Amino acid sequence: MTDNTSLWPAPLAPGAVDATVPVPGSKSVTNRALVLAALAAEPGWVRRPLRSRDTLLMAGGLRAMGVGVEETLSANSASVSGAPGGTGEAWRVIPSGLRGPARVDVGNAGTVMRFLPPVAALADGPVRFDGDRRSHERPLHGVIDALRALGARIDDGGRGALPMTVHGGGSLTGGRVEIDASSSSQFVSALLLSGARFNQGVEVRHTGGALPSLPHIRMTVEMLRAAGAQVDTPESGGEPNVWRVTAGALLGRDLVVEPDLSNAQPFLAAALVTGGRVTIPDWPRHTTQPGDALREIFTEMGGVCELDERGLTLTGTGRVRGIDVDLSDVGELTPGIAAVAALADSESRLRGVAHLRLHETDRLAALTKEINGLGGDVTETGDGLVVRPRPLHGGVFHTYEDHRLATAGAVLGLVVKGVEVEDVATTAKTLPDFPEMWQAMLDGTAGERM
Repeated sequence: MTDNTSLWPAPLAPGAVDATVPVPGSKSVTNRALVLAALAAEPGWVRRPLRSRDTLLMAGGLRAMGVGVEETLSANSASVSGAPGGTGEAWRVIPSGLRGPARVDVGNAGTVMRFLPPVAALADGPVRFDGDRRSHERPLHGVIDALRALGARIDDGGRGALPMTVHGGGSLTGGRVEIDASSSSQFVSALLLSGARFNQGVEVRHTGGALPSLPHIRMTVEMLRAAGAQVDTPESGGEPNVWRVTAGALLGRDLVVEPDLSNAQPFLAAALVTGGRVTIPDWPRHTTQPGDALREIFTEMGGVCELDERGLTLTGTGRVRGIDVDLSDVGELTPGIAAVAALADSESRLRGVAHLRLHETDRLAALTKEINGLGGDVTETGDGLVVRPRPLHGGVFHTYEDHRLATAGAVLGLVVKGVEVEDVATTAKTLPDFPEMWQAMLDGTAGERM
């Protein structure tokens, strides 16, 4: 891969893109599956997992605490069509007694820094958490305060952030806890994922403002129920903003990970902005992934979507329309939508995403600066962006070690000559081999790579 200081000349599309692009498995599903398998009462399989920096950090963190995570090739997973990340790849997870002392490197992965501390509270011994410089700036107070209220001992120097040590006592009392998860829905998911292993289960009450990324909480709930947990939610007739997980054993599962629909975004955007056609194989008909919203959003922006046995096919019409949309549930899609909006024929307003200022970077400030640096007209609002299309020119598109900034720059480079994306290697966080996949899409050979 390219080194961190280099510039990647974003390929200019020679015409309308026409390709089938298999994308690797979902990061969100892979990392939740690893945690649930590690806490289960019996071994399980995670098939077609995403192998990326974030998921390898999750597997490494679990291994550090004594969980067996074995990478293997599996005949069952090889039978799944278009298996990305290496045909037939699967991870066998063998639960064992969680133990310390251990050290966990979270990198800059929100799921790792938030999902593993509750697991560490169940370990026998201290577990030290640290990561990239940016990880020290990302909010973790919701998980830290909640775990303390549930009986855990944590040393964070009063920062409410990394680095920190969780002093595992082999078990956790659990019970009722109130948190403000308005800065990240991962605070809720983190407690729910381990809650069945707490002595009294867990009842999580969100007491703050608007809760972002609700589809990710629904994903957590659905995966918990599939693992045998009893979960009560607002959607199932419970109280608003309250989730309960009953104490009990989790089942070892044999799970096939869906393609990562959010990582499909730049490829679908390529069809939209070039007036071409891209098919993403194995797009699920039912899913809790936020990326499924792309079907509706990109249709409103001028594309035509068709979901059939081949997968999802998006066909561009030659026109890209502006959009006024609330992205509070699907904030991770904002960088790619902003890039498409900068190429539209009318103004766009992207709302409900103030929490993006706390992601891998301040995504709202970064998108404003970088698109405007190419001649665009983007303005930050209190909770989003206003994008007014202008003729764009080439230049350096900085990524701030943020994978979704990098793919947004690639989308712009399809139709704007001379765009150079800084540190395209940061895409390895969730989408390994992105530059090669991007070129294969343009060459029409993407399906042949898998």
